[in-house]
Amino acid sequence: MALVPSQVLRVAILLSYCSILCNYKAIEMPSHQTYGGSWKFLTFIDLVIQAVFFGICVLTDLSSLLTRGSGNQEQERQLKKLISLRDWMLAVLAFPVGIFVVTVFWIIYAYDREMIYPKLLDNFIPGWLNHGMHTTVLPFILIEMRTSHHQYPSRSSGLAAICTFSVGYILWVCWVHHVTGMWVYPFLEHIGPGARIIFFGSTTILMNFLYLLGEVLNNYIWDTQKSNETLSQKKKKKIPKKEYCI
Repeated sequence: MALVPSQVLRVAILLSYCSILCNYKAIEMPSHQTYGGSWKFLTFIDLVIQAVFFGICVLTDLSSLLTRGSGNQEQERQLKKLISLRDWMLAVLAFPVGIFVVTVFWIIYAYDREMIYPKLLDNFIPGWLNHGMHTTVLPFILIEMRTSHHQYPSRSSGLAAICTFSVGYILWVCWVHHVTGMWVYPFLEHIGPGARIIFFGSTTILMNFLYLLGEVLNNYIWDTQKSNETLSQKKKKKIPKKEYCI
């Protein structure tokens, strides 16, 4: 019942996300006291998604260790359900939303940080916590994809799910603006209604693209590994020596 390195790594990643969430929630920022609280920020929603996902990964690993060799069919069925849920969460939420947060945040930050992460926030959020929310998500999810094979759902259902999430979040942002009169992200204040529609449409398209990217990357990683394993097995086979009779 020994743990393998990838399982230990998942526990460490889960603990890091729990630490980031606890530290973030402990910060007393004015935006946390307004309508919607932390839940109006995609970064916070993504942190919750990542923590829940890696929590399911750890639970799956523990269930796998406990059911190994037990022969209990009910436990094996429950394990398969957990694996299916884990794979669905990576495909539909953890990978596309996580990569979206990292790429869009740093692109806008590099262009003009005041549009998405004003300098005022440096007084509340330390640098390490900012990177924990907007940087480490990328290597963590890539490590998970590299260490475990994940079965993607059908493309149509996967795209439908990520579209539902994207549109749901956009509607939530619009509702917060309707209630408070202020946009969640500062740059939305500086663009017109037409530009906002284009931006929201572009983000939905980008989410769909990232879903497809995750599917392609997952298939590439594991198809390549299977090919290498097959080639390695062929090389290990000994060529029978010919016997000559004199």
